[in-house]
Amino acid sequence: MHIPDGYLSPATAAVMYAAALPFWYRATQKLKSLVTGRLVPLIALFAAVSFVIMMFNVPLPGGTTGHAVGSVLAAIVLGPWAAMLAVSVALIIQALFFGDGGILAIGANAFNLAIAMPFIGYAIYRFISGSAPTISARRVAAGAIAGYIAINVAALLTAIELGIQPMFFRDAAGHALYFPYGLDFAIPAMMLGHLTIAGAVEAIATAMVLAWLQRTNPHLLEAFNAAQTTPMRISRWAWGGVIALVALTPIGLLAPGTAWGEWGREELGQLGLGYIPSGFDKWSSLWSAPIPDYDIPLLDNPTVAYFLSAVFGVALIVTVLGALGWVIEKFAQRGAAETA
Repeated sequence: MHIPDGYLSPATAAVMYAAALPFWYRATQKLKSLVTGRLVPLIALFAAVSFVIMMFNVPLPGGTTGHAVGSVLAAIVLGPWAAMLAVSVALIIQALFFGDGGILAIGANAFNLAIAMPFIGYAIYRFISGSAPTISARRVAAGAIAGYIAINVAALLTAIELGIQPMFFRDAAGHALYFPYGLDFAIPAMMLGHLTIAGAVEAIATAMVLAWLQRTNPHLLEAFNAAQTTPMRISRWAWGGVIALVALTPIGLLAPGTAWGEWGREELGQLGLGYIPSGFDKWSSLWSAPIPDYDIPLLDNPTVAYFLSAVFGVALIVTVLGALGWVIEKFAQRGAAETA
C-alpha cells in the first residue's frame, strides 16, 4: 500500500497532503505536553516496530505481496495521535531513504496508513474491549479484529485513490496519465489480497504482540493514560523484541513478486497495457532514494543489505524522533519560562 510517485496526479497528491496536514499539526499540538521525555521513547519504539513489520512481505493471491503495518498496535499503546506521528515518521523515512512509497505520495500514504488506520482501529478496539482488564484475552481479540478491519479500510482508500486516476486524467489519445486501472479493477485487486491474507497477517501480528506485552510489559498497555503524569519506562525486553524483528527481516525477501500497484517502469511495461502512462514517466523518477528497495548498491548480498537497511532505518527513526522530542521540549520550556 505504499503508493509510488507517478501513480497519483500532482493534484491528487496535493489534496492528500492537504488532508493529512491538519492531522499532523493537531497531533504535535496535543502531544506537546506529553513529549517532555515521557512519550518520545515509546513513539520511537513503535515507529521502529511499524518500520520493521512493513519489511516482512507475505505472498498474496495473484502473485503479488503485502505486509502488516502495525498502526493499530501503536494506537492501542500510544493512543491514535501519537501512533499517527510514529507511523508517519516510519513512512517518511521509508520514502526518503529507501524509495518505499513516493515523495509526492507521502500525504496519501500517511493518510491511509498513519491516520485512517490507527484512528479507525483504535475506535474499534475500544468498542470491543470495553472495560476488560489490561491482561484479558478479550483485549487481544479486540486488537486482532481492529487490526483486520483497519488495514482493509486503508487498502480500500488506497484502491480508491489509485482507481480514480484514469477517470480524471487522460491524454489526447485516451490513455491514462498516471495509474492505469480504474475503480472496477483497482478495488477488487487490492481488496482480495487484504481481505484474505494481509488482513489476517495484521490481525495475527497485532494479537501476538499484545499477548507478548501482556506477559512481559503490561505497564506499556496503560502508557496512553499514564504518560501524562508518569515517566514511562521501557524494559529491555521491548527493545529486545525490536532487535529480534530486525534480525528476522531477511525473511521478507522470501515472498516473490511485487505489491499490487507498486510496479516500477519495467514491471509496468510487462502488464500488457501497450503504453507507459506519460504522467508516470514524468513523476516516477522525482526522487532517487540512496538505498532503493532496501538494496545497498555496494553490497552483492541482498540478505545482508536488507538486514542492514532495517538497522539503518531503526537508527534513523530513533534519531529523528529523539531530536523532535528535544526540540519540542525546548520550546515547551521556553514557553513556560516566558509565561512565568
